[in-house]
Amino acid sequence: MDQFVIAQPSIETTRFIMRPPRKSDAGLIMMYASDERVARGLRAIPHPLPPGSVEAMIDRASAPDRTEDVWVLDGSAFGLAEAFGIVSLDNMDRDQSEIFYWVAPAFWNIGLATEAVRAIIQTNPRKTRRFFAEVFQDNPGSARVLTNCGFEYLGDAEAFSVSRNATMPTWTYTLRTGL
Repeated sequence: MDQFVIAQPSIETTRFIMRPPRKSDAGLIMMYASDERVARGLRAIPHPLPPGSVEAMIDRASAPDRTEDVWVLDGSAFGLAEAFGIVSLDNMDRDQSEIFYWVAPAFWNIGLATEAVRAIIQTNPRKTRRFFAEVFQDNPGSARVLTNCGFEYLGDAEAFSVSRNATMPTWTYTLRTGL
């Protein structure tokens, strides 16, 4: 078994539980990820979202040989939607991870993304020594999430956006942990 594959814990915050995705999440994730505003903020989500893509993501996230852990933001126990966003950690070498996140537009601007990213950092399930993240430069809200969580600006770069079919300028951020 790959040395990086670990049991993925559920993580509870004050307003939701972050848990591994399940097949029953596909409908809500498809609905929210199909929103062009979500797709434009991420590198790899196409718009329109092809049929079966969410189910394939859930299958990949459940695979024992995965190198990325995916959490669904589940607010059902707190009066929110059962699946309203995703946070993932993609394993890199040298005890580093890249964090990705999105929250459905209906839940923007109330601190849920910041709460999710903070929970990942505090729990640090992969024992990461350094986190990286990038956001498109036309998405200052996602940049605020990172700076609110202690990330420091590292520099400008570019990344291809599938939904835009274009290379877009990004801001790259990093956060060292105490490990």
